[in-house]
Amino acid sequence: MEGIYLIFVMIVTGGAIAFIGDKLGTKIGKKRLSIFGLRPRHTSMIVTVVTGGLITALSIGFMVLISQNVRTALFGMDELRATMNSTLEELDEATENLFKAQTEFERANENLRESKTEIASLKTEQEELRAESDRLKEEGSRLQSTNDELTALNENLSGNNAALTADNQKLTDFNVTLTADNDKLSSANDKLSSDNTELEQRNQRLREGIIAIREGDITLRAGEILASGIIRGGRTAEEISADIKALADRATQNIVSRFGGDENTAVWIYQPELHRTIEQIESSGNDMVLRISAAGNLVRGEPVRARLEVYPNQKIFGRGEQIFAKTYTLDDANPPELVLQDFLTEINRLSVERGILSDPLTGSVGRMEGSQLYEVLDTLDDIKGSVRLTAYAREETDSQGPLRLNIRVQGA
Repeated sequence: MEGIYLIFVMIVTGGAIAFIGDKLGTKIGKKRLSIFGLRPRHTSMIVTVVTGGLITALSIGFMVLISQNVRTALFGMDELRATMNSTLEELDEATENLFKAQTEFERANENLRESKTEIASLKTEQEELRAESDRLKEEGSRLQSTNDELTALNENLSGNNAALTADNQKLTDFNVTLTADNDKLSSANDKLSSDNTELEQRNQRLREGIIAIREGDITLRAGEILASGIIRGGRTAEEISADIKALADRATQNIVSRFGGDENTAVWIYQPELHRTIEQIESSGNDMVLRISAAGNLVRGEPVRARLEVYPNQKIFGRGEQIFAKTYTLDDANPPELVLQDFLTEINRLSVERGILSDPLTGSVGRMEGSQLYEVLDTLDDIKGSVRLTAYAREETDSQGPLRLNIRVQGA
């Protein structure tokens, strides 16, 4: 509105001054007036110029007088520009401060969310701790009750301690008596062991007599091993044949040493079978176990017909290697003899599975000396309840066998 008013005033003022200048110029022209000695025409031009200048000056004057904005534009532009620059700098600073404030606000919100989460976690933990505290209080009450019961029981046991001490003395005296009786029983057991050995020998003689009565004078049974040895592979057929002949000679010597010298007791081997055996060992290239066994039941005086059995040879057990272990319970239903028999049977079965060749007649793979057998039985007799038996190989054992054992007895 102020601008329209200003324009209106300028138009009116300019028109009035122009009108006055026109009248003045007309009069000067008519009267042919002269200023500064100039010609009237030039004087008229000066009046026109002055009139225009007055119009401009008065217009500007009115504008300056009426409008603060015009005064500022004419006289305060540098100050206005400086103020604007300062204002812009303050605006930039305010914008930057606003950005920082927004960043701080977001960080504060994030911290607030974390604080709320932590507070919720702490509340949960507080509830858990409160529940644990209640449980511990209950547990403490229960333990206190148990402690009271144990205190009462301890007082009762203290009262019985004197009676138990007296009973213990009686048991000690009784143990001395039992020790003396045990020495007597040990002596009797030694005598019984000696008698048992004699009875076993007598039983063996009777068994041999019964077999002789039932089957006639049979010197060798079918499948009985006459000689056994290892034939090394990777050699010529002639070398293998020489080793087999040496093993056959050993079989003959074994027969002669058992039954006396007789030309008919020489071992006879079927030649095609011999050739097949030589070819088998030669083609394998490995060491093989060769068994020479009786081809059938032989009566004294008959030629000894033999057959050859070849098996791959390999190491089965190393010296001192554990073979088998088992825990037993010794009682009336499981006396030491039955326990040891079961243990040896398990070892025999395991050894055959591992590859040791068993005796065709007895099925056994090893030997156990009588002294070792009785030593183990005596040890078992002294143990009551659970016992653990562990068998170890006494020496390195291959497929040919026999397996010799060391047996360890441990009370469980």
